[in-house]
Amino acid sequence: MSEPLPDLIEEVISHSDLNADIDNASLFIAQANEDEVALLLESLPIDERIILWQTIPEHKQLNTLLQMRCDPREVLIKETNPEQWDKLFVGIDSEDLLELADSLPVELVERAYEAMDRQQKQYFTRANQYPEEQIGHWISHDFLVLPINARVRDAMRLIRREVPRHTDMIFLVNRSGHFSEAVPIAKLYGLPEHLPLVDIALDDFLVISANAECELVAKDVQLSGFGSLPVVDENQKLLGRIDVTTASELLLEYNERQLMGSVGMDENEDLFSPVRKSAKGRAIWLGINLLTAFLASAFIGMFEATLQQVVALAVLMPVVASMGGIAGSQTLTLMIRGLALKQVNPANFKILLVKEFKVGSLNGIIWAIVIGLVAVAWFKDPLLGMVIGIAILLNIIAAACAGIFVPVILDKLKIDPALSGSVILTTVTDIVGFVAFLGLGTLFLL
Repeated sequence: MSEPLPDLIEEVISHSDLNADIDNASLFIAQANEDEVALLLESLPIDERIILWQTIPEHKQLNTLLQMRCDPREVLIKETNPEQWDKLFVGIDSEDLLELADSLPVELVERAYEAMDRQQKQYFTRANQYPEEQIGHWISHDFLVLPINARVRDAMRLIRREVPRHTDMIFLVNRSGHFSEAVPIAKLYGLPEHLPLVDIALDDFLVISANAECELVAKDVQLSGFGSLPVVDENQKLLGRIDVTTASELLLEYNERQLMGSVGMDENEDLFSPVRKSAKGRAIWLGINLLTAFLASAFIGMFEATLQQVVALAVLMPVVASMGGIAGSQTLTLMIRGLALKQVNPANFKILLVKEFKVGSLNGIIWAIVIGLVAVAWFKDPLLGMVIGIAILLNIIAAACAGIFVPVILDKLKIDPALSGSVILTTVTDIVGFVAFLGLGTLFLL
């Protein structure tokens, strides 16, 4: 294998000897698979990325684009000669075009569509009847299928051909193409050839609706114990299947989207995208955060006179806000995971709320005592220690309750709690913490 990717990135970017660097990169590309090549390209600044793209063999270019995120590959798509696309589109199938469609200009999507055979065109058209959030958009049409009256000899003849990846089942359909049964391939060996396949079909087999949400289906596939699950339309007609590799890719994209969305960013953002584009994409979230910060500041302003007379309160305010924020984030993360896995429902919500209230109370008491003693030792004022201790206790309890209620309410409103839950929670804990701390300070210290 050629030299490691980090060293190669450093060489290409340093430009110590551009021709030698490109030669090393070309050697890496020749030996690496497409996802490693895609990772290399995404790790390079745009100018170097474009130069290296021109050295990639044509037979690797399309699959390399498929492995890249939307934003990084759009740069390469723009730099590819128009006449070269006809060569790249040779042999393209509906699944590849669906993956690239968001990045390609309309005219290139049309050219790719025309390059496909009749069957692939039908698959592409049917997949586009479902939005990207539904599993019908991403199904694979590469699977083994036989009629409902097929026998063991028919199945053995079928599996002697090339078997698609993750194929451990043969799907049986009736004359109308409606899914009927699933037959494990492992059960076929050693059985009489005349035995009907329905006699060895599974009694209880999960069938996926094409309208189901991608991330839920992906989890079902991973938990099923099978290599793939069949996907049917509203009339139970077999459309295709979802295998474990596709399920893993969909879950990986979903988790990355959740992670990036929690700070207002797009999971497809290019690491080296133009400054103006990156700044524009992040400005909205910064603006939302600014509004919540002003809201918290407004509550602080209500206690301006107190702060002027008791400077120690201003010194200790960040401690109160920070403790509440951390405590709330822990509960919020637990709840978001529970909601995503469908573990949280009305039947156990009250029990969960009581449990988190007790956890918040216990942690609140412990840390209220610790922080109160630190404040007393620092400022030589027992009343100040009592004030911050009570404020810490109240804020941690409030944070735990907010960590329970905020994601549930957002989920009821059809708003993804992973995207906006942390902002709302931080605002709640800041306001509760500041009002409790400064309010108690006004009451006991003035």
